[in-house]
Amino acid sequence: MEVRAVTKYVGIGAQKTRLVVDEVRGKRAEEAIALLHYMPQQAAAAVQKTIKSALANATENFGLEASDMYVSKIYADEGPHRRWRRFGARGRFKPWIRRSSHITVVLEERTAN
Repeated sequence: MEVRAVTKYVGIGAQKTRLVVDEVRGKRAEEAIALLHYMPQQAAAAVQKTIKSALANATENFGLEASDMYVSKIYADEGPHRRWRRFGARGRFKPWIRRSSHITVVLEERTAN
């Protein structure tokens, strides 16, 4: 069974979020949450929140066991960009691009063979 959770409009760029996401792909869900707790990146908190949400969906909505779940798919897509402006010397314009991302987590139940 496949359980998913999506967090949208996270105020961190997708490129920075992918660095964190790649670390937890394929791990058990509880192990991934513990690993993300000690990561210094700001994106780790958003990814951890999304995995916790998917784990809660699995246990509450589908009655699955939390210890059997693992991260089968996890990815960070680009969200909308906000243009911010700064004014530079000699009347110039210095644009800042504030990026955002959407984090998607898909958990699956690991079957014992």
